[in-house]
Parts: sequence; structure tokens; C-alpha cells
Amino acid sequence: AFGAIHKGGTVVLQGNPEKLDPEDVWGTAERERVSTIAIVGDAFARPLLDGLDQRQYDLSRLFIVGSGGAILSPHNKQAFLERLPHVTVVDGFGASETGAQGSHASRGGEAISTGTFSMAGAVVLKQDFSGFVEPGAEEIGWVGRAGHVPLGYYKDAAKTARTFPVVGGTRYAVPGDHARLLADGTIVVLGRGSVSINTGGEKVYAEEVEQVLRRHPAVYDAVVVGTPDERFGERVTAVVQPRSGVRPSAEELVAFAAQHLARYKLPKTTVLVDEMVRSPSGKPDYRWARARALEARGLPAG
Repeated sequence: AFGAIHKGGTVVLQGNPEKLDPEDVWGTAERERVSTIAIVGDAFARPLLDGLDQRQYDLSRLFIVGSGGAILSPHNKQAFLERLPHVTVVDGFGASETGAQGSHASRGGEAISTGTFSMAGAVVLKQDFSGFVEPGAEEIGWVGRAGHVPLGYYKDAAKTARTFPVVGGTRYAVPGDHARLLADGTIVVLGRGSVSINTGGEKVYAEEVEQVLRRHPAVYDAVVVGTPDERFGERVTAVVQPRSGVRPSAEELVAFAAQHLARYKLPKTTVLVDEMVRSPSGKPDYRWARARALEARGLPAG
């Protein structure tokens, strides 16, 4: 919104901004001839796509669907491009500590992916902050950015030291995203380190498993967390909101996920919920999901 205002553009709000009403959003976009719409990943995409299936709108002036703040899965990008073939779907990547860092555009007729970004000025730091990951290496590191870096967190020296390390004499902002650096300089973001799951010595990124589960036709939403496991340390646990009128079994969901994921990444426990809790901005509430998963397994919170 600030970017549009500072460039002399117009910011259009839906009629009732307190809830996501697809008819309100698309109707407003049609009436005001909106050129760009901003969403927050899959949480916004699913109801908006359902809205496009229920009614036709004249969105000929809409050219960009921009998403940020949460994962927009490839199948939802494809769904937007099938329903609105003239638009470009743009993923934005950034954080409060860095501002906007990079973007990735998807257009009709092109291969669709999620998590790959061109980031001017960004680097991938080694996990111990001893140096930089080399282009083309298989090593996983932290996405970092130099330049206009905040001074730190107010009265929190420990968090400041973790988030703004000095590497090679340069101070970087490192919000907490794991990534690989491809040979051509493209950064592949794997997920947040804070919500990754360590199971049997293997690291599983929650976002990767969530994207697969959300592709299942009976799944409306999914959030994946780690819960305690006596043998493996943590187990992959899926909290799933089914679509209205269906009730997929855990076995069905695991069999579907097995077509796309390695065995160690498959959910060992699946918890069905009537409604997923997310932040007001649409981001997953991993604390709530983990508490719900622990409760379903009969384990103490913590």
C-alpha cells in the first residue's frame, strides 16, 4: 500500500476489511478495475479461487496477483493462471528485519515453482556464520542481507546477536530462513529454521509437507509441526482442516503424500480439525497447531 501511495497510485480496500469475503474482494476488484491484488499465500488463495469458481467477474484490468508473508503453493498458482490466464502471479520474499528481499514471477505456459527467488544483495551464510555457501553447493545455510540493517532489538542483546551477525567484517540481517544457493545465483528458500522438524537425524521443512497435503482434493488447509517421539526425537505431525462434507483418513493422506515426499517426511500422526487457526494476516499459527497436536496425542503442552 505504501509503495502504491508513494508512486501516486490508488489503494483500494474491500467493503469489509475485517474478514476475507471472496465475493466482496472480487466484486470490488471488478468495480474499481483493480490492476494488482495482494494476498497472503494459500490461506487467501483457497477461498478466492473458490469464489472464482462460483461466479464470473470481469477482471480484465487485473494484471498481478502478488503474494507474500506465507507460502503460495504451486498448485494454487497454477489455479490462478488457469482461471485468469492474463495475470502474472508474483511471490514476494522478505521480513520485518530486511524489508523486501526478492521476488519470483509465474506466468501461463511456464513451469510453476515455489521458493525460488532472485535476490539482489542477498547471500546464503553458513549455518555457523563462519563464511558463505558457495554457488552450486548442496550445503544448506541462512539467507542473509547486508546494507540497511537495523541496529537491533530493543533491550534484547542476545536476539540481536543471533539475528544480526557480523560475517567477514560485514553486518547481516538473518531473519531465520534456510536456503540453498544454485549455481546461477538463484536462492531456493527451504523454510523457517524455527519450525523445521528433526526426526531421526533428518531435517524436515514443515512448508514442504504442507504444500503436498494441501494438494489433496479433500484438504482445505494443513499445518505441519513436530511433536515428541521416543525413537526419532520428533515426529512429523499434520494438523488438517478437511473441505466441507469430507473426512479423509490419515492413511489416505499419507498414501497421497508418499507420491511426492521421501518416507521420513511423511506424517506419522494426523489430527483433523474443524477450523484452522491463523494469525489475522493469514500466517500459520504454529504454536496453536502444535498445542492441538499434543492434545490429540494425549501429551502435555510444552
